[in-house]
Amino acid sequence: MTKTILAFDFGTTSIGVAVGQTVTSQASALPALKAIEGSPNWDAVEKLIKEWQPDLFVIGLPFNMDGSEQEMTQKARRFGNRLNGRFGIEIAYQDERLSSVEAKARLFDKKGFKGLNKQKIDSVSAVIILEGWFEDN
Repeated sequence: MTKTILAFDFGTTSIGVAVGQTVTSQASALPALKAIEGSPNWDAVEKLIKEWQPDLFVIGLPFNMDGSEQEMTQKARRFGNRLNGRFGIEIAYQDERLSSVEAKARLFDKKGFKGLNKQKIDSVSAVIILEGWFEDN
């Protein structure tokens, strides 16, 4: 059965978003959501959900390189819990170590320095998070 998945790269000022389907195991970047202290415009999130009708949310968890948690790890978990509580859609978490580094490299390869804006980096990070989830599942 094909599942549609929305992935999020949580941040306190910008939340990257990507969409993908299990049948293709490919992800595409969507416009990042602006956030205020980690809280997005929930109406914008609801609009995404109505448009894509996801079966699952995948939230990137930022760990330190040694695998230990950091403050942002807990904030990302809280964001996932809020998504689940508001919309009743199952959530899964994915290790996102180095996703921003890889996102910057991908964007730089395509568009040079012009491609390196915060919202694009965050959404390409969400793509990388979702691609990692596809590989692991």
